[in-house]
Amino acid sequence: MIPLRIKVDTDAVESYVVRLRSLEGFANEHARHELNSFEAALDAAGPDGADYLGEGGSIRIHGIDPSEVDGDVLLVNPRRGVADRLIRRSSPHNTFLVTERCDQLCVMCSQPPKEHHVDMFPHFEAAALLAPQDATIGISGGEPTLFKDQLLEFLQRVMAERSDLRFHILTNGQHFDERDLVAMQSLDRGRIVWGIPLYSRDPAIHDEIVGKQGAQERLLRNLAILCRAGAQIELRTVLMEPNARGLPELARFITTTLPFVQTWAIMQMENIGYGRKNWKTLFYDSSAGFDVVARALDLVRSRGIDAQLYNFPLCTVPEAYRPLAPSTISDWKRAFMDECDGCDLRSQCGGFFEWHPRNHGYSGLGAI
Repeated sequence: MIPLRIKVDTDAVESYVVRLRSLEGFANEHARHELNSFEAALDAAGPDGADYLGEGGSIRIHGIDPSEVDGDVLLVNPRRGVADRLIRRSSPHNTFLVTERCDQLCVMCSQPPKEHHVDMFPHFEAAALLAPQDATIGISGGEPTLFKDQLLEFLQRVMAERSDLRFHILTNGQHFDERDLVAMQSLDRGRIVWGIPLYSRDPAIHDEIVGKQGAQERLLRNLAILCRAGAQIELRTVLMEPNARGLPELARFITTTLPFVQTWAIMQMENIGYGRKNWKTLFYDSSAGFDVVARALDLVRSRGIDAQLYNFPLCTVPEAYRPLAPSTISDWKRAFMDECDGCDLRSQCGGFFEWHPRNHGYSGLGAI
């Protein structure tokens, strides 16, 4: 896996954000004068690590070549001796984890909620302003809208400073209300996509999946608010045994009641967190039962709604639907099975999550 956290030494006392510049032209005193206050330039590299100098002080990184972190934005934690790579310059998969708190307990949650929370918005703002041109930054949790006011203020400030940045925000959609309309409408809504889950047309099934009574009713009310605000919505449905057979019914509901959504994404689940704990009862073998998926896709697409398949290995998808299955698994957690060796589509395929079980659960899987 690509390391998102690296070992560091620094003479700083408090945590800080810095962008590393490893380019050869910066490895001299004259060039260092051209750095901004949030940058540090490579000074020396050797077997014991790479040393960087900047206005914020010195930093030594360990265990990774400077060429791999050139342009990366780090959050350095001096007390723990580590740095988190908040923005990797060469990757399209950069996400800020706003909080690990959540007010739902989804049965397949890949990152079960925790009570602990630290406000990281000032660090995230500094990192976003240092992101590469035209970057898309993910916002995730936990549930980021538990801190909705801070989130909206963060978006206001960053988007005002960086007109090129886009954001993809994952939220359960439970915490919007009428009072948010003004703030939402003041944002450049064309640069924000809200990824919101709806797991079933049946309220009882949806509420059972998310572990919260009345969740679907509140979600549908809030989707209407987001529609009035002009928000771009990516509706997300994780495919599981409890909801798979109801996909066509959910598709009909989307076309008649939620036609304003930009995209409907049907997603395969992850074998981690609660997903691992409940894998045997939840995992749906779409390679053997793609018919319900196909019917649902055909229906929403016939009504002009974009539909996508996320986290589906291409060999588990009939050929006619493979254009709807982009490579969506983040590069740092993507892996392939032994069965993928020699496959002509490997370069186009999103593969598997690193933690997907080797006895993968698909009855129809293999190189093509």
